[in-house]
Amino acid sequence: MNISIDALLQAAETAADAAAAITLAAFRTPLHVENKLEAGFDPVTKADRDAEAVIKQVLKDAFPDIGFKGEESPERIGGSDLTWVVDPIDGTRAFITGMPLWGTLIALSRQDRVFLGLIDQPFLQERYIGHSGRAFAVCQGDRRTLSSGGCVELEKAIVQTTSPTMFKTVPEQKRFAAVADAVRLVRFGGDCYAYAMLASGYVDLVIEADLQPYDVQALIPIVEGAGGVISNWNGEHAADGGTLLAAATSELHAQALRLLRGV
Repeated sequence: MNISIDALLQAAETAADAAAAITLAAFRTPLHVENKLEAGFDPVTKADRDAEAVIKQVLKDAFPDIGFKGEESPERIGGSDLTWVVDPIDGTRAFITGMPLWGTLIALSRQDRVFLGLIDQPFLQERYIGHSGRAFAVCQGDRRTLSSGGCVELEKAIVQTTSPTMFKTVPEQKRFAAVADAVRLVRFGGDCYAYAMLASGYVDLVIEADLQPYDVQALIPIVEGAGGVISNWNGEHAADGGTLLAAATSELHAQALRLLRGV
């Protein structure tokens, strides 16, 4: 399929705009929250489902043959080897508690190679985009190139993770604690927005676990396009989810990876 990246990006941005109309209308309003789990808590709202539906419609109208997988509709549809991978509201917990750290994630991938990634935070009017080895942001209408920070020493690093409870196993907890003990500062909260801040140079490391492909894929071109490094805790490609380590520099990535591997 011979499609220009500009045409694909235009479709992704149009879809993000359509989703924003839905999410902004619901954000910081009384919400009916459902739990997708029998044991535990995995929240979903009507805004999640409606935003995913409109993203799917926009993308299928633009490119009918490209596949689609979303958090709320995980079964892949479409005949092309390309797939849109979408999380309509990454950070539903932030969304339902009024915190503007959630975002809409749209990625385009072929198997485990991600070509295009978009993070949209419409309440803050911030959009982060990565493709073709570069990354940029449009914030309140101003476009700027993204560049991750230059931190190369673990003891000087700022680490972000969404929640300590995402580390489910004792080995994961111990390995994250080893990194946390070695760095300058650890902050919790952020979801996808933490990766936008890493790509912007404000955060040096993001360390997470228990992630799905729709949580991860849009982040990869943005972090890499800004000059950062992103992998799982084994140093392998991160597109399948699971554990995740994003770093501002390759030197910092290597130091954190040694601790996360238990070496």
